[in-house]
Amino acid sequence: MSASTDEKTGVFDASKLNQQRCPECSGTGELRIDSENINEHFEVEKQTVITDCPRCGGVGFVPAG
Repeated sequence: MSASTDEKTGVFDASKLNQQRCPECSGTGELRIDSENINEHFEVEKQTVITDCPRCGGVGFVPAG
């Protein structure tokens, strides 16, 4: 039982609120890609692919650099 105090109490680091949001995903940490495909019945199928943002690694903030 070596869980940190932050995990048990729900405490967060307030300094993270001032970090710069990722410009690629607007701070959401994920990218949504809309795509269309035509199936064998010539019907258009639409889908949204959701993936972690590669620039911020899915955290929503640009690493300090």
